[in-house]
Amino acid sequence: STLLNLSSGFIPNLWDITLIYLISNLYPGGVEVSKVIHGESKTFEDEVVKSNIPVFVDFWAEWCAPCRAITPILEQLASDFEGKVKVVKINIDENPDLAQNYGVQAIPTLLIFKNGQTVDRIVGAAQKSHYADKLQTVIGN
Repeated sequence: STLLNLSSGFIPNLWDITLIYLISNLYPGGVEVSKVIHGESKTFEDEVVKSNIPVFVDFWAEWCAPCRAITPILEQLASDFEGKVKVVKINIDENPDLAQNYGVQAIPTLLIFKNGQTVDRIVGAAQKSHYADKLQTVIGN
């Protein structure tokens, strides 16, 4: 497969070529695009409440160390449950209204929504298996 298709009209400059070279050497298997959705107040209704599949919502903040610690776990879960569960992160500093509406008093707080309703709540960081078991229970029902 060709990394760069010149027939598309794209003419790379030296910076583009250098960047392509670095990425292809640092990540020989390719770079995976995140499947986690970064939500906000104005998209919450469509992304979460009206979703036709369960949604795992992480209420977090940049300054929260446990929140940052579970980020790779959420990325893995988004891949593991792709098409079965959506993973959405809500930054509480940017969306305090959502945190208040859903009674978030500590972070990370993770809510599982199904058919627009909260069906489970997890407060605090946990292992991947704990989150996966909760999600499996929800999609199994």
